[in-house]
Amino acid sequence: MERNFETVMIEQCAPVLAGLKPAGLFRYETRDCTDLAARVRRWNDQLGEKGLKVRVLKGCAQTHRYLIYVYRESRLRQVLADEAVREFLQREGYALPEDASDCDSMLRQLSRRLCCEADFPHEIGVFLGYPLTDVVGFIENQGRNFTCCGCWKAYGDPNAAARHFAQLNKCTRVYLRLFHKGTPIFRLAVAA
Repeated sequence: MERNFETVMIEQCAPVLAGLKPAGLFRYETRDCTDLAARVRRWNDQLGEKGLKVRVLKGCAQTHRYLIYVYRESRLRQVLADEAVREFLQREGYALPEDASDCDSMLRQLSRRLCCEADFPHEIGVFLGYPLTDVVGFIENQGRNFTCCGCWKAYGDPNAAARHFAQLNKCTRVYLRLFHKGTPIFRLAVAA
């Protein structure tokens, strides 16, 4: 059953729309690739002035499943320009662009990994704005030994992680309520 694109976007990306996270990801199922492409174009037109972009990171015409990535390019640039993140991604096999703020090159590499590699690229966490400590901790511990589990598995201070997760969950609840009462996504999106 196909779910409403906009509802899924709010459920999975409200903290991105609110400016609390640099990026979010959701799976969307549809048999209509033309409609999906039109939706992505329309959302880029509408949300671009708020500093947001939408792109398909992975798609399969056979399963009709697509991974939709919603991000704030300026915030993602900051994440990807961080020296520790760059060193981590290089160790993970990414070819670093000369321009540290080149998001497109890095997203193309992530997309190829999602589509072509047998193992899931857990480094995706940095592209979603998860703390590097948590991404590295997840990889090194193979998803075990976390200190707190919420929107992702945290490996640092459990109290700080729990507070952050509560903030993100509250944002999602508020945005869903407003959306279901008729507030359009464009109005919910905070300008960069």
